[in-house]
Amino acid sequence: MPPPSHLAIATSSVRRLLKEEASYRQELVDQQRQIKALEEKTKNGQAGDDEDGNAEFMLKQHQLAAEETKAVFEPLQKRIADAVTKLENQIELRERSGAPEAEMEQAKAALAEAKAAQNGTS
Repeated sequence: MPPPSHLAIATSSVRRLLKEEASYRQELVDQQRQIKALEEKTKNGQAGDDEDGNAEFMLKQHQLAAEETKAVFEPLQKRIADAVTKLENQIELRERSGAPEAEMEQAKAALAEAKAAQNGTS
């Protein structure tokens, strides 16, 4: 089996980074949901009802985790932009030199996904 082409590598890199970003976005949503629930619990005076009386500490920990997750997005966006640029370059090179049609279709689909994701998060 021949090694994957540069186009295939660039395509898989973009797709992997998009999945990573989606995973972090879902993680942030989950964390914000937990924070909201803990805030409600604390606000309603139910904080003392938890097992070991540390609801406020747990709230701060969840807030810290959410902030750390938010901090991931800026460098991740840069990595995605770099990967998209590499993929665009590879597509351009392969269009001139000829690449398997299926490989080109996958690359263009990944590029379209990345562009849509960038437009959706800007």
